[in-house]
Amino acid sequence: MILRLQENPYSVEDIHDKYLGKELKKSEFVLSYYKQYLSKIKKLVGLEIKDNTYNKFVYVGNHLEAFLKCKYKKADYPLQDLSLQFLNDFDYYLKTEKKQEQITINKTIQRLRTPIKQAISEGYLDRDSFILHKSKTVRKTVIFLTTEELKTLEEAVLQQKRLSTIQDLFIFCCYTDLAYNEMTNLEKQNIQLGFDGINWIQMKREKTQRQISIPILPKAQEIIDKYSNNDNLVFPSISNQKFNSYLKEIANITGIEKRLTHHIARKTFASTVLLFNDVPMEIVSELLGNKNMVITQESYGKVVQKKVSEEMKKLKLRIDANL
Repeated sequence: MILRLQENPYSVEDIHDKYLGKELKKSEFVLSYYKQYLSKIKKLVGLEIKDNTYNKFVYVGNHLEAFLKCKYKKADYPLQDLSLQFLNDFDYYLKTEKKQEQITINKTIQRLRTPIKQAISEGYLDRDSFILHKSKTVRKTVIFLTTEELKTLEEAVLQQKRLSTIQDLFIFCCYTDLAYNEMTNLEKQNIQLGFDGINWIQMKREKTQRQISIPILPKAQEIIDKYSNNDNLVFPSISNQKFNSYLKEIANITGIEKRLTHHIARKTFASTVLLFNDVPMEIVSELLGNKNMVITQESYGKVVQKKVSEEMKKLKLRIDANL
């Protein structure tokens, strides 16, 4: 009778525990628990997590709240009822109602799982429905500058200083793989003389906080030297929005038909600078700061196939010449 008078749902185990006179653990709900988790990690911003990371979790919470109202016509949903069907419905909702790409959906559900794993460890759930949920595989085409396009960009003479500066910074990232925030926050102390007599970039990867060591190739060193009069930061500061906007102008001027963004510089480093110059996949993986080589192989497997194809064409020409 006591349980029936209360609004919260209870399991068979709860009823059994109540019969034995045990205190029941307060039932939790998906959205309210998620918001509790947000409150906790908000205090960690600047300590353990980035503000951008926190905002991504807030973004997930907003979609979760809208989904509950749309699908169940409820403000919340019992945490203990969380199931594979719930996750599949959420996946479908994000795709059909929010028009999200599959890669974004996968990230959204991945972030939702983080507090749910915590709920399991705290005893609110006795199963992990995420184990049964299979994220749909997304194979993205890697877009990068070819050797010819990179050479075109390097040889272009841009009259406007704002464009020539972005040209330098973009080319620098083509030879170092630095992300936008890593490039803008690069300090002179991050550049250290290595055991081999050349300078290396020593810093933590912005996204994963993994320590990375990147040898500075001659072209990258040339650009560093050009901006040596700056203060502690190696390069002048510029917003990501302006950076990509100026890249669009540069593409138009140089005749590069690809939609240039800072991200393409990183893909160019892995593809054109490393793999097309026969750097082994395991070394590429290490320089990119990937956790394991499988990630690198999944991203750049087709690039390697293209390299193999080109080498086979060269081999065929040599064989034909000897016939």
